[in-house]
Amino acid sequence: MAAPLLAQSTVDFRRDVGAVIEANCLGCHNGDKAAGNLRLDSAASAAKAIVAGAPDKSPLLVTMDLVPGRPKAMPPGGPQVPKEQRDKVRAWIATGAVWPAGVTLGKAAGAKPDEKTVVSQMHERIVKTSKERTAAEMKAYKTTIPTTVVSFEMVPVPGGTFDMGNAANASESPVHKATVEPFWMQKTEVTWDEYRLFMFSAQAGEKLGEDPVVDGVSRPTRPYVEMSFGMGINGYPAISMTQHAANKYAQWLSARTGHFYRLPTEAEWEYACRAGGGAQAPSPLGDYAWFGDNANGQYGLVGKKKPNAFGLYDMLGNVMEWTLDEYMPDYKNWKPWSRPTKPYPHAVRGGSWNDPAEQVTCTVRVGSDASWKMQDPQLPKSIWYLTDAQFLGFRLVRPLKVPPAEQMYLYWNNGVERE
Repeated sequence: MAAPLLAQSTVDFRRDVGAVIEANCLGCHNGDKAAGNLRLDSAASAAKAIVAGAPDKSPLLVTMDLVPGRPKAMPPGGPQVPKEQRDKVRAWIATGAVWPAGVTLGKAAGAKPDEKTVVSQMHERIVKTSKERTAAEMKAYKTTIPTTVVSFEMVPVPGGTFDMGNAANASESPVHKATVEPFWMQKTEVTWDEYRLFMFSAQAGEKLGEDPVVDGVSRPTRPYVEMSFGMGINGYPAISMTQHAANKYAQWLSARTGHFYRLPTEAEWEYACRAGGGAQAPSPLGDYAWFGDNANGQYGLVGKKKPNAFGLYDMLGNVMEWTLDEYMPDYKNWKPWSRPTKPYPHAVRGGSWNDPAEQVTCTVRVGSDASWKMQDPQLPKSIWYLTDAQFLGFRLVRPLKVPPAEQMYLYWNNGVERE
């Protein structure tokens, strides 16, 4: 038997409902950032999430009632809104959901700051932490993610100009001059050891409220299936994440370490793969890459093949790698960064364990596709996982020049996360 609803007279909108929305919802559903095209700061904007008289049909309450980690559970990443507070929201909806005239909610003290505020705070921290000012100061380094025993390595890549593309293929033409600034790139692809810390924040020793900047980064919902699909975890590349998820990992890692990380642009990726402008693929390919001829039907441990001349492993094969760009059909209107304007396609590079040799080169380009998540059981489908892209991973770069906070925000938020 369901517990009786609280009497309407015991529920005060501003104290018992508005305060809950401010503390748990407005960080993502406000005038600056209306996630899912939903704002919750006024009666009119919140109407689509509230069915007066029907709490169990009101998305506002239904998502609060979901156990943290479940798809659509709110707030993302938990903790769950306390039952006493949810009961008051339930009673308010059941008795008509009266939103007092003229009341507009604002973020309460202690609430999650909005995304742009979080990025601004991160920018201040990163500027203080980043000491290198010239390419000559750039050295390879190894970093342990704070509060964990998991580390990753970064390799310096000198800036330069090179001939980008391949005249033999329409999607890689026309060949053109591209210039990149100095940056560090991850020595290997991001492994499950690293990425699972982001997926399951408790493994990273994180506690809500310990670091507001880290708390402000969105986290993935827990997946329905084991996302390595039995191919291996420790030392193997993380796979099947959306570009949005890769961007948010970069933001999370930046918050944790105090350095600015992001996905590489297509130009940066190709320049690094070709080690400054060399061959489209090394020879013999099997010495440098896991691909269709030698991978035995799955990805391999990272860093086991030969590195390229920059000291980067698995740039070709093993798993394809996300870039920051929208996939364009060719280079006729090339620009240094094509910021995505739609959910698909985004540019992916390098070929994978599942590809023939001709698809495993530094110039071959692939566009992401909605079919990469056909098996995803969620409705709408997850913004975090690509269940059918078991060939897809990523690695990050760290530019020598720290960009302004506004540019950081654009890198980490492509605006089309609903894939």
